[in-house]
Amino acid sequence: MATELNVVTGGLSYIGKHITQRLLSQGKQVAILTGHPNRPNPFGNRVSVTRFNFYNEKELARSLHGATTLYNTYWVRFDYGEVSFSKAIEHTRRLIAAARSVGVRKIVHLSVSNPSSGSPFPNFRGKAITEEMIKQSGLAFTIIRPTLVFGGEEEILVNNIAWLLRRFPIFAIPSPGTYQLQPIIVDEVADLAVTEADTNVNTVLDAGGPEILSFEGLVRLIAQKVGSHPMILRTSPALSIFLLKIVSRIVDDVVLTSDELGALMSNLLVSKDPAIGRTRMGDWLDRAAANLGRRYASEFNRHFHC
Repeated sequence: MATELNVVTGGLSYIGKHITQRLLSQGKQVAILTGHPNRPNPFGNRVSVTRFNFYNEKELARSLHGATTLYNTYWVRFDYGEVSFSKAIEHTRRLIAAARSVGVRKIVHLSVSNPSSGSPFPNFRGKAITEEMIKQSGLAFTIIRPTLVFGGEEEILVNNIAWLLRRFPIFAIPSPGTYQLQPIIVDEVADLAVTEADTNVNTVLDAGGPEILSFEGLVRLIAQKVGSHPMILRTSPALSIFLLKIVSRIVDDVVLTSDELGALMSNLLVSKDPAIGRTRMGDWLDRAAANLGRRYASEFNRHFHC
């Protein structure tokens, strides 16, 4: 019997890299589709790496030929230049059509917690649209909705909070700071994705961690674990965004968008379902704090300068 092929979109990026590693550790055959084929490949000749070709339907279908499962982590974080949420939606539509045309058995799709077609935030609105595309595709599917994913070398938010805490005497928190998030470690999201590939029931799953923290509580926890003692001030959201723009200029990156802050303050990073994750943020920080935030993790360097 031929070995089943698993295709992972974004397999050289964050969650996709962890899914790829899980599959390889189980002796499975893996191919990666990516927008950055020149990015360092930690898997060597164990995987094939192909660039997305969203504008050539035949080439896109060929890149999925022989696949039984498609793990889709492809998405964008914000509009920038020719990269946009609207294009990401269209590219996802083409990817689903290509998967259907070559007989992919199942799609395991990484979405976001609390997506809504009526959301004022383009990330959550776009994810709701792509979820509906998958549900209507006729393919078997599992849709996973992670809350805030942390851990691993590619993680950005928690690392960069630690970076700021290590370097600045003041840390501004948009008032009131009590809005909540439910962090889940990336390893558990990857494990869930790989496990769900073998199920026969179409499923939509929230993936939240074992604890719900306020944003201020998260910042204070990170500060404690990395040994930082800045003055933590509550400011207006507008002032926080202004200060973030100053930091963004310093690091030549987008630290946090106003939409991302708005989603956070709307408690969209908390699941209404029972927790799936088991790793607590504090326990992970005990292991990771020594190196966390030593270097700034740049979104631009990873997705636009490579």
